[in-house]
Amino acid sequence: MADRETADRDPAAAAVAEPGGPPYLDALGPGGPYRTRRPSAVTDVSGAEVARLSLVPPLYVGRTLAALRKAPPVAPAGLDAVLAAAAGEFAAGTVGGLGVRAYEHLVSRTSGTPLAVVRAATRGTARFVALARSSAEQGRPRGTVAGRRDPVLGAGHAVWARRGEVFAVNASGNHPGVHRLWLEALALGYRVAVRPSRREPFTPHRLVAALHRAGVRPDQLVLLPTDHPGADTLLRGADRAVVYGGDEVVARYARDPRVLPQGPGRSKILVTAGTDWRDHLDTIVGSVADEGGTACVNTTAVYVEGDPAPLAEALAARLSWLPSLPPQDPRAVLPVVPLDRARALGGYLRSVAAGTRAWLGADGVVDGLGDGSAVLRPAVHQVADAGAAQLRTELPFPCVWVAPWDRAAGTAVLRDTLVLTALTRDRALLDALLAEPTIANVYVGDHPTHWMAPGVPHDGYLSEFLMRGKAVVGGL
Repeated sequence: MADRETADRDPAAAAVAEPGGPPYLDALGPGGPYRTRRPSAVTDVSGAEVARLSLVPPLYVGRTLAALRKAPPVAPAGLDAVLAAAAGEFAAGTVGGLGVRAYEHLVSRTSGTPLAVVRAATRGTARFVALARSSAEQGRPRGTVAGRRDPVLGAGHAVWARRGEVFAVNASGNHPGVHRLWLEALALGYRVAVRPSRREPFTPHRLVAALHRAGVRPDQLVLLPTDHPGADTLLRGADRAVVYGGDEVVARYARDPRVLPQGPGRSKILVTAGTDWRDHLDTIVGSVADEGGTACVNTTAVYVEGDPAPLAEALAARLSWLPSLPPQDPRAVLPVVPLDRARALGGYLRSVAAGTRAWLGADGVVDGLGDGSAVLRPAVHQVADAGAAQLRTELPFPCVWVAPWDRAAGTAVLRDTLVLTALTRDRALLDALLAEPTIANVYVGDHPTHWMAPGVPHDGYLSEFLMRGKAVVGGL
């Protein structure tokens, strides 16, 4: 570690800018902040450098994992107080040298997420931090106890036990909310290593630093910005890991029991006959476009029993009014990306949408802002049948496919869904949707697909992946 420079050991100082320069985001290792001599530039959507991120080498990653294994779990006693303090720091404090408004502005400019969405995510993430322990407990089977000192064990019972000691996170940068999930692993006693996205490292840096300040030890929770070889070292060295990405990531890790891949959500809405979609149009529009349309819980497809054209037309009319603004504008609601990426996404959409009826987006979805960035505007396409290939295409902006659906198609065309909002009163159909194993969540009625709350499973409880019931008989 010869490239280590002198750094303030207080995580709150780990992002302070040098005079006249952008702020540094140091790695947060088991020994404190770690700054490399040749940091990587973090750029905003226009390509301007806004921060410098220390990327640690694979050797540092390996040594950090060894340190995590030697550290004890976060003590359960007083954990709620620690989490509450961290939540307060994250939501309102000056952490990593950044006040909350400066932090939110940087997240918006680098990720292209509308500022209003980032601000809501700050409040939401703070709530998840404060309730991480109780949320983790929601997934504990009723037949288990939390630890070996519970007196019922003498009669024969089960302990809720970890499947490992070190949990790794290979995070994405599409939305600040992706960092809510791993909080439960920390509350369950795992030592956690987070690899942030180089696109948006500010949220995990702020969250890890806030938890350190609140009392979590640096050798219990680390932030490891690194390159692809470093990420491979991280995932190989952890006992359990969560990895975010597209279909290729899901396929790569599908057979690795240690890795929980988080891929496209392909969330959907189903509107059956007898339900007037006009009464639910706000929910449908919000499901598609709220959160900037960038999250895995945003709606990708709407299925309509009957003629889908009137709903598609009304949805397009509502989405067409959304303004094109820079992401840091408080009125912005649509995502912004570098212009070259916007053009690539627009070209891909044109090729995928061939043969569909375009209600919105036929003239393109790219709206340049004149600074090297572009707004991704909404698109609404109607497909011919419920089995159309386009319905599996999920893009990082409000892009929705509207399809006809009938009882003959059934639940088969609704498979592989993170969230399905069912606008129906058909109880037999609801039973079938709940029974379908590839539909992770079913919301009935006016609940947008992006709805989330602490303690409610996202893609099952994370604890199902991290913990197991272990039979214990007799006193210990």
